Amino acid sequence: MLVTERDKLTGELKKLVEECGGDRSALIPILQEVQKRYHHISDFAMQIIADLLNIHPVEVYGVVTFYQFLSEDYHGKFVIRLCQTVSCLMQGTDKVAHQLETELGIEFGETTPDSRFTLEWANCLGMCDQGPAMLVNDQIFTRVTPEKVHDILEACRKAFGPHTAQMMQEELV
Repeated sequence: MLVTERDKLTGELKKLVEECGGDRSALIPILQEVQKRYHHISDFAMQIIADLLNIHPVEVYGVVTFYQFLSEDYHGKFVIRLCQTVSCLMQGTDKVAHQLETELGIEFGETTPDSRFTLEWANCLGMCDQGPAMLVNDQIFTRVTPEKVHDILEACRKAFGPHTAQMMQEELV
């Protein structure tokens, strides 16, 4: 019998529910893990998660569309979020944004053709005293300059593997 991608995803989601719990309180951790593994949350995944947690699919969809770090749209392996608060803007976010767009050849809200990088704005990263602040997946970078952007992107390109955040941390901190 041929195992389809949907069968495989369903099996993985069942395992996630076993690990995280089978009630409504497990919804966000499950969605975060799906986002991390697949770089988006498909309609099919939302339906299966709803079925496994015994909640309405609209609830799952509502959570996915409400939280900025969850998405139906495919994101690259490296999601770069640049803070756009007033304090970061005053410290040079515009120059950092320009450098990111220039080096990656995309604008904010887009993903590179090779699916490695996605650029997004963030409303606040909680690092107002150390701006401009930027988040690459789960790794925060502060006092980012256009020169640092190049180094961060190069570290991402080199670390295109499972230990990305740790390698970035070691190279850039």
